[in-house]
Amino acid sequence: MDVVGLERSLRGEGSRFVDALRDIVSIDSGTYTPEGVNLVSDWLELRFASSGWEVERRHDPGDEGRERLGDVLVARVEGRGAHRVVLICHMDTVWPEGTVAERPFRVDGDRAYGPGVSDAKSGLLAGIEAVDALRRAGQDTFGLVTFVCNPDEEAGSPFSGSTIAEVAADSDVAFVLEAGRENGDIVSQRKGLVTIHADFSGRAAHAGVEPDRGRHAVLDAATKTVELQALNGTMNGVTVNVGVLSGGDRPNVVPGRCAMEVDVRAWDATMLTAAIEQIRSILERTQVDGVTTDVHVNIEYPPMELHPATERLVGLAQELGRELGLELHAASTGGGSDANVVSSLGTPVLDGLGPIGGDDHSPDEWVDLASVAPRAAILAGLIARGGEAVA
Repeated sequence: MDVVGLERSLRGEGSRFVDALRDIVSIDSGTYTPEGVNLVSDWLELRFASSGWEVERRHDPGDEGRERLGDVLVARVEGRGAHRVVLICHMDTVWPEGTVAERPFRVDGDRAYGPGVSDAKSGLLAGIEAVDALRRAGQDTFGLVTFVCNPDEEAGSPFSGSTIAEVAADSDVAFVLEAGRENGDIVSQRKGLVTIHADFSGRAAHAGVEPDRGRHAVLDAATKTVELQALNGTMNGVTVNVGVLSGGDRPNVVPGRCAMEVDVRAWDATMLTAAIEQIRSILERTQVDGVTTDVHVNIEYPPMELHPATERLVGLAQELGRELGLELHAASTGGGSDANVVSSLGTPVLDGLGPIGGDDHSPDEWVDLASVAPRAAILAGLIARGGEAVA
């Protein structure tokens, strides 16, 4: 595995990479701008086809009680080996139409700026370049690479999630091309995320004339908020945040209703389940006489747990990094991504394998162009040798 030669080859493609990055960053592709996302799909489809990938597009029928989203792009290329690899990266951004005109792509020294430049359009291109570099060098020791280009990751992948799960379940190893951390860390573990919605129903009454006839829904929710926040630090790695508490209509009315939104995160499924049950118990217990609570639990992301095969992938990435004179570290993070879904299927996965970037979801978003070649070379090495982690 000549990772140094791969890095040299990828560095030679630097100006072409910047031109391509300019092309796709210059397309407004917010999640809920499917026409823009599909323009990015068009561009990528041509790029894949130009190097011999087979491409499939899956259209969102938009018939599931939500807005229609952009196409899922699934590209495949065969190698000379046996193990199956899935690459996952998203085409959508958090930015509305018109953002590109306000903040066009620009390069300043070793950094490129623009909407989606780090999150995650540089990862899309780096993934294609990594595989094509292996093929040019005759080091395509994988059996099959499937690249899923996701149109809706910023909304939790409501349309593409089933495609990602389908492909990941049929793969031996997976790599998610979100940007690397600002310090170069890759991601080996992510917390699972659950949101809990609670509706509190009491009885409204005149606050001055007959307050005793009221059943104070906000008071019930407020006392439970104190209990929920006190859970932090009591369960290993679990965080609980009452992020929304809204109720009442006027100051002279005892509030008969209230709504609460709770964010719950944990490193493993067992702790997440235990936390949900404890929170449900608190919410459903009567605190104010006459107030009832209706609880709805939504599992946004299962945990991306640190399995032994994942640890072996981390070791392989670190080995490849050392060959390039780089010291890689694996990070754990509370945020979720498509890697959480992949991990829950039992497929070993690493995340944060795109170029180094930062200030995502802000007007200052950037990507380090000097990191593109070495990061893509490490990714190429992982693709070529990933079967070792699951052998």
